[in-house]
Amino acid sequence: MTTKMQTVEVDDQDQVTLLWKEYKTTKSSDARDRLIVNYSPLVKYVAGRVASGLPGNIDPSDLVSYGIFGLIDAIDKFDPERAIKFETYAIARIKGAIIDELRAIDWVPRSVRAKARSVEKAIVKLEAKLLRSPSDEELAAELGITPKDLGDILTETRRLGIAALDEILASSERGDSGTLGDSIPDKATGPVLVFENEETKQLLAQAVNRLGDREKMVLALYYYESFTLAEIGQVLGVTESRVCQIHTKAVMQLRLRLNDFDSQN
Repeated sequence: MTTKMQTVEVDDQDQVTLLWKEYKTTKSSDARDRLIVNYSPLVKYVAGRVASGLPGNIDPSDLVSYGIFGLIDAIDKFDPERAIKFETYAIARIKGAIIDELRAIDWVPRSVRAKARSVEKAIVKLEAKLLRSPSDEELAAELGITPKDLGDILTETRRLGIAALDEILASSERGDSGTLGDSIPDKATGPVLVFENEETKQLLAQAVNRLGDREKMVLALYYYESFTLAEIGQVLGVTESRVCQIHTKAVMQLRLRLNDFDSQN
């Protein structure tokens, strides 16, 4: 049932390794172009995930074009000697390039931004009062609206969170390879990945643990297991739209908690 990311297929992995060595040694434009072609499926994958939360007037082909710049940047800066897969490193770069271009065209209406800020303020107030994550009903009551209206706002607000959690960990040079998946224990994770950006990942993991069970499940399935929103809806027995709302609320809460930590340091 799960729609997984298609890994880059190559006829001979040794040839790709040699291609990396050639490019890093000679900076050959031909070697770089061949690497771009080899890893181009990553761009389509990331663009598709970003596009799922955008309005219909955003052309998916534009997202792919934006993402290519991120792929090129990833190829230029990647160190093959590090104990990390290129795909893991590149996804954050590709997504970051797409988000930067979308922000540059300022496509999110001011009214949506204002609604997002009002929800964030309500979350902060209720968490301080309740010492836990507020329910949808409590959040709606604080805002003086119905739960349905809150759901509509969260659906709109998702446009503001298209970078979602990966952006939190990839917004600086020290977070090149970070994703939410890196903050979730994985038996296959090597020691380099475990300790890289440890502070940020620990903070994110702690923030995730403070969420409700449903929010944690949505984040884990979406970021770690690569389920689509529709597939998560099938698991939870709710609509894709409802999963979108749960995801948006969870991301807003995590951003607020991490931002609060940053402001205190």
